[in-house]
Amino acid sequence: MIVCRENNRLVVVEGNRRLAAVQLLLSRQRQTKIGATGVPAISTTLAKSLEFLPVIIKPREEVWEFVGFKHVNGPQEWDSIAKAEYIARVHEKYDIPLADIAKTIGDRNDTVLRLYHGLKVLDQARKAGVFDPDDRFYQRKRFAYSHLWTGLGYDGIRRYLGLTDPSRLKKEPVPQNKITDLGNLCRWMYGSLEDQKEPHVKSQNPNLRQLDEALRNSRGVAALESGLSLEDSVNASRGDTRLLLDALVEAERNLREAKGYLSTGYSGQEEIRETIDNIHTLAQSLFDELEASQTRKKKPSLARS
Repeated sequence: MIVCRENNRLVVVEGNRRLAAVQLLLSRQRQTKIGATGVPAISTTLAKSLEFLPVIIKPREEVWEFVGFKHVNGPQEWDSIAKAEYIARVHEKYDIPLADIAKTIGDRNDTVLRLYHGLKVLDQARKAGVFDPDDRFYQRKRFAYSHLWTGLGYDGIRRYLGLTDPSRLKKEPVPQNKITDLGNLCRWMYGSLEDQKEPHVKSQNPNLRQLDEALRNSRGVAALESGLSLEDSVNASRGDTRLLLDALVEAERNLREAKGYLSTGYSGQEEIRETIDNIHTLAQSLFDELEASQTRKKKPSLARS
């Protein structure tokens, strides 16, 4: 076991479960107290040999590498927020560079930086009182920390929060004038149980990128802040030109698919013919409006004399 000498006591850093197992083997009273059943009885000789256990005494700053690698990448790998908390603790308490931590736990430098950055943003939201992870809408699920630290790598979300590359190493990366916006972002990502507000981001794909797209311009931001749905906010951010092109591309794709089914799917059904007639009428009307629009643009304006 690895222990640290702190406040005149030996504190177990690595080997807590082994110590607990020995204590249970040595004490029927402890077994009864915690309701442990099926613990085998041991001989007096074995019990005597377990009264003193071999340990390595080291200060915490000298054992973080071993402990970190063993647990972060162990048989039951830590989730992303536990990993981020470990990274922050080692970096801030022992002044270990993030690059060295990445090398030790076997992650890429950028991943470790993003995990640390995300935790600092989350800590800011908690301290400012604009978000509490325990208030997230979906209580049955583990806190989806990956939504936040992944989203903070997207340009639209970073611009909305006023984040810059140098701020990724700060303990308070979000500018004070953007704290309200940070609260908005967290609610869009996680919702609120107290307010019965569902999150916009129900899954990273595609919702997180849709949120980023909506935040890339003022129209999308205004739509989100006014309470519109994520889909409506994305449409607002795209503008009419983009929406027109998207609709035309989708219509062309559907028509090509329908054309492939015509030879085998049509046998005189009136509703199919009526639908095709309607499509033809709409297409002709759209083409006429396009021609009229082009004519208006080409027509020279008359100067007043």
